[in-house]
Amino acid sequence: MSVIRQISDWALSSFFTEIRVIGGENVPKDGPIIVTATHHNMMLDPAVLSSLFANPIVRYILFSSGNIPVDRKSKDRQVLFKGTFEALSKGYAVALFPEGTSYTEPRIMQVKDGAAWAALEYSKWQQENPGSAPPQDVVIIPASIVYTDKSKYRSDVVVEYGQPIRLDAYKEQFFSDVEGAPRAAVKRLTRAIESELLEATINAPDWNTLYAARMAHDILWEGNKSINLDEFVVTSQTLVDLFSGPTTIPHFKTTKRNLLEYHSLLQSSRLSNPVLESLPLPRSLDPNIPAPIPSRLYTLLLLVRDTISALICLPFFLFPLIVHIPVYFMGRLGARLVKDEEETQAQNKVVFGLLALALIYPAAFFFLWALLWYTPVGALLAAATVYLFANYHNRMVNENYQRGKRILAAWRVLVGVWTPRRWDLSVSALSQYTTPAPRKENPWIEKPKTPEERSRNASPIPSSSGPASPTRAPVPGSASFVNEPSAKSRSRRRLPSRRLVRHVLKARVEAVKALAVFLDNLQRAPTSTQVKSSVHLARSYGRLVESKSAETDSMEVEGWRDVHEVVRFLTQRGANIPVLQSDAVDGEWAALSSEGEGYTTGDAETTWVPSS
Repeated sequence: MSVIRQISDWALSSFFTEIRVIGGENVPKDGPIIVTATHHNMMLDPAVLSSLFANPIVRYILFSSGNIPVDRKSKDRQVLFKGTFEALSKGYAVALFPEGTSYTEPRIMQVKDGAAWAALEYSKWQQENPGSAPPQDVVIIPASIVYTDKSKYRSDVVVEYGQPIRLDAYKEQFFSDVEGAPRAAVKRLTRAIESELLEATINAPDWNTLYAARMAHDILWEGNKSINLDEFVVTSQTLVDLFSGPTTIPHFKTTKRNLLEYHSLLQSSRLSNPVLESLPLPRSLDPNIPAPIPSRLYTLLLLVRDTISALICLPFFLFPLIVHIPVYFMGRLGARLVKDEEETQAQNKVVFGLLALALIYPAAFFFLWALLWYTPVGALLAAATVYLFANYHNRMVNENYQRGKRILAAWRVLVGVWTPRRWDLSVSALSQYTTPAPRKENPWIEKPKTPEERSRNASPIPSSSGPASPTRAPVPGSASFVNEPSAKSRSRRRLPSRRLVRHVLKARVEAVKALAVFLDNLQRAPTSTQVKSSVHLARSYGRLVESKSAETDSMEVEGWRDVHEVVRFLTQRGANIPVLQSDAVDGEWAALSSEGEGYTTGDAETTWVPSS
């Protein structure tokens, strides 16, 4: 078991830069525990099917890695959860994925009742078999797994353990003989689990809102060497709430549109905002001044600078790079096989990469051992050398990987700017690349369709006569999610990045300008101006308002935050708020009339050149 888990640890540490664990103090040190985790990345979510255990080899691997067989065909829950009960009765921790399937959506779409049934059925079994289990009650620990970019190599992961959920408030109803009481208790417990998971994850009403919030996050934290992962979820959710609307803040729709256009063009050109950080923004972010693009000379100097920087460090990384080229190639091949399944790409990258490493590292070990005459001491030295070499690669890969991406981006920018202007896309042809591509629908998830389901963005207030119901975090504007466009539209044609580079650079400046104007409007708004917020954030940073739902005829809770508090909140957590200026363009920003040097979104031929 330890060998398989050690390999898994190595695989995760090789793929992700950092795995930040928050709330570890919420996990009890002993006793039966059920961990209910989010399920958005296949490589972290072991899907256990009872049929797999029939094969003796697979059975050994699954048992060795801590998997539990589940008889899904059984209608008797005591039989269904037999393996779970055995593990819990020994005081083990059992991880379940209550969402039921791995998927990629802008929010948590479903939390099923399986985890709640397992916990309460175990309590019932424990009561009926007092000598077969320890006296401690099982405790549910919600665990949210949030990725900064789950399919990308060397991205980060945040694992947050929520407050323990104890079953005292649910057991009496579950053990009741009243018809429907056990199922009602299960539903209440499921809502409690869902509430905890919603509070520790990023949930948007639709993809466009999530894309705009991500783009704003990249711009506001541009230039930072690392993201404060402790604040990543809360800052991201704040931006999601800010762009969920509706709001009376001026420039809201324009800002969201510009952020979406920039995001879409980045995706179409295979560029990213972090690799464009080396391109300075204009000194003036006056929205009345057209957005310029860099001159040909500047892009050439940029490529030379990034190349020299990479070459200086290359000798220290060249040998590990050559050795691991098959690993990179296999990982890329694995991702291409599932290019339409984002939740599976990371899994394939890791699995295919491990297959390559399974050939490279043993071969390196036996080669070194042969050089040392196959002696016992030589075996230890060879193993230690391979281990240190692997760690050296992991330590060096981050900076060199970023340098490599910057060189590739600088080359694409250079080619795009030097390409004749007449080769650029026309406005009509460009339109399909300035809107996000529709996502394919996942047939395994249940999307809300009824008014009752769409009202999940608010928390029902429990009545005094009924059992208490945990407050559920809202997802602003969830009703709009049902109107997502169909994914059956014809896929867009993949263009060479050189035909989009000028548009990307202009869109970047326009997005920053629009965000600067929007945030400036927030700071200038009257002190009484507020924006809608998730309930759990409003509880900590704003205020809660009770209202009666017209659809469900029940009391709901809405969250609101002061706009000035939101700006302070972002600034205190490291956001670089763009500042509007109306100074004349000078220095590195100059108007050039020579053909091909650049053009702007307006009529003027404006570009920037390096300042002397």
